[in-house]
Amino acid sequence: MAKNRFNTGGGPSQRQLRVGELIRRTLSDVLARGDVHDPDLNRMSITVGEVRTSPDLKIATAFVLPLGGQGAEEALSALRRNRSELRRSVSKALTLKFSPEIRFEIDETFDRMDETRRLLSQDNVRRDLEEDEDDEA
Repeated sequence: MAKNRFNTGGGPSQRQLRVGELIRRTLSDVLARGDVHDPDLNRMSITVGEVRTSPDLKIATAFVLPLGGQGAEEALSALRRNRSELRRSVSKALTLKFSPEIRFEIDETFDRMDETRRLLSQDNVRRDLEEDEDDEA
């Protein structure tokens, strides 16, 4: 009997993860080489942190952040303005049945990591963590 083809765990499937990573690498390469015909976009150094795809692989959301985090809204508007050219460049490099629509969002994971570090470095949190380690020992 065939295995259940539907992902019931709620997380992305292996295929979604693999295609998302391929799109991320390809999009990063396109942006690094400056293959887009927009001087505003070509002068920016943009990091593509992650790409999440929809279950049908027709929509890809790219989480991006300009180098240093400065000018995020400007970078986002430049990427959105050149969305069709970026989609064409990415689909040319990949062998997918459908060329996914690429959406762009600001990558906030770095901000969340900084906030987590800040919280964990507080004296009362550090003290509680040390107490938990002592209780386990």
